[in-house]
Amino acid sequence: MGDKIIESHGYVLDVPLDEQKATHSITVNSTEALPTIPDQINPIPKLWAEEESMASVLLITMRWTLTACTFTMGGIITSFFGGWLGDKIGRIKALWVTNCLVLLELLLMGLLKFGPSDILIISGRGISGLYCGLISGLVPMYISEITPTSLRGTLGTCHQLGIVTGILTSQIFSLHFILGNQDLWHVLLGLSAVPTVLQSLLLFFCPESPRYLYIKVDQEVKAKDSLRRLRGSDDITKDITEMRREKEEASREQDDSIIKLFKKSSYRKPILVALMLHMAQQFSGINVIFYYSTRLFQTAGISQPDYATVGVGIFNTVFTVLFVFLLEKAGRRFLFLIGMSGMFFCAIFMSLGLVLLDKFAWMSYVTMTAIFLFVSFFEIGPGPIPWFIVAEIFSQGAHPAALAVAAFSNWTCNFIVALSLPYIADFCGPYLFLVFAGMVLLFALFTFFKVPEIKGKSFEEIAAVFQKNGNSSQRPNTDVEMKFLEATETV
Repeated sequence: MGDKIIESHGYVLDVPLDEQKATHSITVNSTEALPTIPDQINPIPKLWAEEESMASVLLITMRWTLTACTFTMGGIITSFFGGWLGDKIGRIKALWVTNCLVLLELLLMGLLKFGPSDILIISGRGISGLYCGLISGLVPMYISEITPTSLRGTLGTCHQLGIVTGILTSQIFSLHFILGNQDLWHVLLGLSAVPTVLQSLLLFFCPESPRYLYIKVDQEVKAKDSLRRLRGSDDITKDITEMRREKEEASREQDDSIIKLFKKSSYRKPILVALMLHMAQQFSGINVIFYYSTRLFQTAGISQPDYATVGVGIFNTVFTVLFVFLLEKAGRRFLFLIGMSGMFFCAIFMSLGLVLLDKFAWMSYVTMTAIFLFVSFFEIGPGPIPWFIVAEIFSQGAHPAALAVAAFSNWTCNFIVALSLPYIADFCGPYLFLVFAGMVLLFALFTFFKVPEIKGKSFEEIAAVFQKNGNSSQRPNTDVEMKFLEATETV
């Protein structure tokens, strides 16, 4: 609904829509400039009209593709700098600086109704992408550094919970009777300023990362004060001891660069796992649901697709909350596998429902149910886990570089999906989700054989786990290394 409203206003790539419509009207209806010979004898006027109409549709399609790709390109560009910025000025100050980008986006979005909407919305989405690229590295890093080991995964999920809550809020406010109408759509696009301003104010009450203070800038007194505020207790001996070991390790790993992540043997397995999990998230097909859920429901014959889309957002949020309670009990690897397995079968049923829709009307309910379950399984594991697991499997010295590489991978895959999806959808038609089912299966197999369980382990224990797993091929008689090694490669 929102895209149609924006298309009805302003410009499409510097060509006012009113002029386009007028041109099409003249081309079709005028009797002065066109021959009066019947179309059956001379069909050229009709062809001219059809060609201009197709050109207009292509312009609009190009604008929306450019809008989506500009957002992801912004994320790709800044994904490398989140960790660097956090190290240079601190986690809290970095978040404040990053929030300034949203104010610029707000200015552009607020002017949408009064200027060339295509230029302003593409520019605004590009700036939004710059902001999201930075924040996607900073937030998981900050959360992982302030959280005790026993709650690291649970609180790490807050990043994903914030994302899905924002998606649901935007879906509700975009309903026609709220802000998704001709008079208020530009207000809807500027609403991102509200949570940003709220976050900026709340950051005054948030302590700086004790790991950053202790390990990066060697301010032990401030680090201890920060820990006492976070733990609500004076007993911080365990945390200080763990950070002291991390600092000693970091001193031996100083200035770990992105290149070292791939050259150093102790980092190769963790960085491979991080990259593959982020690729699995983006190539699972979830963005087809998030970007085109309303159109999917329309294709499936749902009478109120906008409300069905809100329903997807509700499922999205509810299952993310459920994941919070399941994570520390079930573990990362198990939940990721459950999520990918469920998405595999849901993708098959979605394609089945779309293929047989013309023959059986009740297949629309099959498709709708599969969409809801697909999103639910995504939030049980593949959605939240990749964002915080990177901060868990790398020590402090490698944190910034690892988060930068993982975020870059995520945004690059997002860009590839956004750019290629229209062409793949045209080629595959209702069989589109079978492509994603195949990819989900491949990533699930990788997870089963290569990803260890790290529930409740410290950074040092996780490093030892990867080291043991990496050396397992040299020790064929090792029976019980760790519980998660039951599926490791045979030798």
